[in-house]
Amino acid sequence: MNNLSFPIKFVFHISTFSNDFTATDATGKTIAFVKQKLFKLKEDVSVFQDESKSKLLFKINADKWIDFSTAYEFTNSDGIVLGKIARKGWASIWKAKYELIDQHQKLQYHIREENAWVKVMDGVLGQIPVLNFFTGYVFNPSYLITNLDHKKVARLKKEASFFGRKFEVTKLNDMDQDDEQRIILGFMMMILLERRRG
Repeated sequence: MNNLSFPIKFVFHISTFSNDFTATDATGKTIAFVKQKLFKLKEDVSVFQDESKSKLLFKINADKWIDFSTAYEFTNSDGIVLGKIARKGWASIWKAKYELIDQHQKLQYHIREENAWVKVMDGVLGQIPVLNFFTGYVFNPSYLITNLDHKKVARLKKEASFFGRKFEVTKLNDMDQDDEQRIILGFMMMILLERRRG
C-alpha cells in the first residue's frame, strides 16, 4: 500500500460468512483485501494484496483476549512491527476513541467519533424490522484522526448503503508514506470493531 491515491473506499462483502472487505483507491484499483478470522478468542486479521489472497501484506493481531482496552498490532509480511491501534477503554462505550501508536511505541494520532448520537440512532433503529433496511442511508457515523497538535489529518465516514457496508477515507492534510500506511491499517481494524458495535 504505497503511494496511495485518496479517497480510499472500504466495501464489505455481504455474500460471505467471513467479515471481510476490499479497499480500493481513487482510481478504483484494489489496494488490499482484508479478512478477519471468525471464532477466534483474539482478533486475527490478514491484509492481502487482492481478493486472490496470494500475497499477504500485513497482519493485525490483538494483544489480549476480547477486552475494552485491547491494542491491535500491525506487522508486515516479514513480521516487522509497524505500529498499533488501541481502543481507549470505557471512554469508547459512548463515543469511539482510539489512539494510533507508531513502531517506536509512541503516541502519534488520536481517532475520535465525530457525533456519538449518529451511531446511537443507527444502532437503535437498526433493531427495528423494516426500518433497519434504511438506517444505512440515514445515519452515517464518521471518525476524525488528528495529530498531537490537534491538526486534522484524515476522516473515515460510513457512506449511505444497504447493510452499512461502504466506508470512505479522505485525506485532510499531508502525511508521509509510513503514516498513510499506519492510518489505513488503523482504520481497517477500527472499522471491523465499530461495525460490529453497530
